Amino acid sequence: MKYFDIDTWEEILVTITRNRTRSLLTAFGVFWGIFMLIALMGGAQGVQDLMSANFKGFASNSGFLGAENTSKPYKGFQQGRSWDLENADVDRIRKAVPGVDIVTPTLAHWGVSAVFEENSISGTLKGLYPEYVGIEEPKLSYGRFINNIDVRDRRKVCVIGKQIYESLFPEGGNPCGKSIKVDGIYYQVIGVNVGTANISINGNAETSVTIPFSTLQYSYNFGKTVQLICYTARPGYSISSLEKDIARTVKEAHLIHPDDKQALIQLNAEAMFNLMDDLFSGIRTLGWLVGLGTLLAGAIGVSNIMMVTVRERTTEIGIRRAIGAKPKDILGQILSESMVLTILAGLGGISFGVFLLNIVEQTVDDAQFQISFWNAIGACVILTLLGLLAGLAPAFRAMAIKPIDAMRDE
Repeated sequence: MKYFDIDTWEEILVTITRNRTRSLLTAFGVFWGIFMLIALMGGAQGVQDLMSANFKGFASNSGFLGAENTSKPYKGFQQGRSWDLENADVDRIRKAVPGVDIVTPTLAHWGVSAVFEENSISGTLKGLYPEYVGIEEPKLSYGRFINNIDVRDRRKVCVIGKQIYESLFPEGGNPCGKSIKVDGIYYQVIGVNVGTANISINGNAETSVTIPFSTLQYSYNFGKTVQLICYTARPGYSISSLEKDIARTVKEAHLIHPDDKQALIQLNAEAMFNLMDDLFSGIRTLGWLVGLGTLLAGAIGVSNIMMVTVRERTTEIGIRRAIGAKPKDILGQILSESMVLTILAGLGGISFGVFLLNIVEQTVDDAQFQISFWNAIGACVILTLLGLLAGLAPAFRAMAIKPIDAMRDE
């Protein structure tokens, strides 16, 4: 007997029809198992994409440094001393810590009022260097970002965020070249940043007016003060490996106790991103375990129904053996029936899962609620193997039937 010839297909259909109720229940178990696997995998991918969209354009290998009152006395200075980061700390870090790639300071002035004609909105005035694009990449719909000439000449130019643009220019269009008033000072718009990352570094990009760092520092009498220093690690280095060297360099320059952990605020964004990656890896693993567990339950159901089928067809199998059917023919017949039932139900579950995920994907932006091609191939391979394994025990039971015993039972 050849695998999947006309006679084999007829026998498979007869088996499924003869045990219609049990076949449907078993097929539903396999269908539900593969559907759960596809839904969990696609759902995890979609949620990960949604979370990643919140950090789109943000450097995952970044760290941040801020100043706080000291908690320990040191070299004649009392506990609780107030101090500030300064411009020189940027060069100190760049020279003393070779693993650092980008180092750039930031300043912010909160609660400013931006006005254009009769329109106004409250936001944040941020002072940045051009290098800051390596920390938080802007998405410009018009114009350009701050450049080195703007910083050198303390130009009164600005890049406005998405909400600032929509409020001040509700009719749309290119605002570059127009001037807006921020706290009584006029700035010429040179760009519009429509980036929507939900990370706030000295103010959210959507509600910020960005001007050259030197302009903000001079206009608001910050002197040499820096509120925050942002930095990234070179390839081969991690932020965690650089934090101690950076802290030591800054503390030595400002006469802060080496063991004072309160005086220096350090934020490791790289560790946060790694934690998120581990979380989603765990979710994907959990999805596989739940889906495979449900699939295994369905495969056991297939094995049970094939056992019942073999028991009901004992006489038929015995007669086939008596007229010359070889053990491999009986083995192929049972395995074929098991695999067809499993694969058909499984492919239905895959199709239904992909269909529902596609509907979800159409309603959500910036997320792909689908499984990859190779994941689909892997699911099909698993279905085939489970169908094969589910039919092994019934097949060996059928092969063990002796013609004389089958006729005696009849």
